[in-house]
Amino acid sequence: MRALLVVNPAATTTSARTRDVLIHALASEMKLEAVTTEYRGHARDLARQAADSADVDLVVALGGDGTVNEVVNGLLHAGPNPDRLPRLAVVPGGSTNVFARALGLPNDAVEATGALLNALRDGSERTVGLGLASGTPGTEDEAVPARWFTFNAGLGFDAGVVGRVEQHRERGKKSTHALYVRQVVRQLLGEPHRRHGTITLERAGEEPVTGLVLSIVCNTAPWTYLGNRPVYASPKASFDTGLDVFALSRLSTAAVLRYGTQLLASSPERGPHGRHATSLHDLSEFTLHSKVPLPLQMDGDHLGLRTSVTFTGVRRALRVIV
Repeated sequence: MRALLVVNPAATTTSARTRDVLIHALASEMKLEAVTTEYRGHARDLARQAADSADVDLVVALGGDGTVNEVVNGLLHAGPNPDRLPRLAVVPGGSTNVFARALGLPNDAVEATGALLNALRDGSERTVGLGLASGTPGTEDEAVPARWFTFNAGLGFDAGVVGRVEQHRERGKKSTHALYVRQVVRQLLGEPHRRHGTITLERAGEEPVTGLVLSIVCNTAPWTYLGNRPVYASPKASFDTGLDVFALSRLSTAAVLRYGTQLLASSPERGPHGRHATSLHDLSEFTLHSKVPLPLQMDGDHLGLRTSVTFTGVRRALRVIV
């Protein structure tokens, strides 16, 4: 088997020595080319070259969710074609690793490498659905390039939190769960639309849902993790279905306490619910419009401000080793 290993040297939870051990283990089982990323977007460029080549059977992403997202967008630059494109494998090296853990992989890089090698020997793989976000035709954002996401996206509040965390990381701070919690509080205190949301969700054949202040799009469950604890915004979300949406129309102090407590206590059987909550399951396409520009995030990557985004759930988009 011919494989490309894309290595993020800034991966939070792997050292240079650990990465060397992992590369040696993988190289013992396959014809491996290991490339270390040197700039933002490099993983996407490498995966794109692999997708256009007839010489690569497998692309392995060693890094966090951001690295995985870049690799996926490179592989799918010309659209999904599971039977032709290289398969994807993931070795988690980030602080949260939602995609890898949602696939059932261990959260430890060494253990995950062992699981990957066993899966390759057994021929164990699955084809997963992914989400695609693009600028909405007829709006000022229609020229924004489409982008794939693997586990979640958000327009509004949660994307603002992601943006705050990225600012701190650029100043040299580590991405920790405590950092995320602090930025949630600061985003809440500074949220100008917490009682009167500006987002409208539109989908064909249904009445629009208006006045949303928070909108989370899930391609799988859980939505994220707090340490080892999974958090479920949309418990029914799955790699085998379309997209799920969890949205709130109010972020008052009482609403935050209620829904925050429900998120912390969420399970695969029950997510947050209530008068100000909207939960939608297995959507193939919908659009989020906002009266004012709001931050957008995908797979934990802040992508700037948007006023309109169209989301599409694409089933059977990519083959993944599990």
